[in-house]
Amino acid sequence: MVNQTANDNSATNQVSYMSQSGHPRAGFRRRFGSWVYDVLIAIAVYMCAGAVSFGIFGALVSAGVIDSQGYSHPIDVQQHSLIWSLLIYLWNLGWVSFFFIYFWARSGQTIGMRAWRLRVQNRDGSLISKTTGIKRLIFTLLGLGNLLVIFDRKNKLALQDRYSDTEVVVLPTVK
Repeated sequence: MVNQTANDNSATNQVSYMSQSGHPRAGFRRRFGSWVYDVLIAIAVYMCAGAVSFGIFGALVSAGVIDSQGYSHPIDVQQHSLIWSLLIYLWNLGWVSFFFIYFWARSGQTIGMRAWRLRVQNRDGSLISKTTGIKRLIFTLLGLGNLLVIFDRKNKLALQDRYSDTEVVVLPTVK
């Protein structure tokens, strides 16, 4: 009798972890591993976007399109101007945001998620839209939204999952 009750409880718990698509939802450790990979890639995207933006900015300063304000180097112009600094940082963050939204809407997986066999999807198993990707990115809070998974062991939903009506599932291994 005791074993039957224990089996029934574990079956009930297993069902709560499953998504409608039949894949189990991802736990915190797997999400964190994926997050580490994606942070490294996001830093690389940020740096590449920064190199391009500063190259364009430097060319515009050299051409006289942007006033050098008496500074001898374009970096000094950028660092002493709140507007130019803000524009360049927003440009860089825009490219990082594009990276996540593009991959989530295209295949449901960033490079880090692919390495950890994770997929973000709507609750019905379909790919998310770009609009949903934007909502998801806002509520991710630089990955801190995933901490909610530690406390929500029954549903395994992060903050961004709840507010964008999505889920992260573990895909089966490919043989």
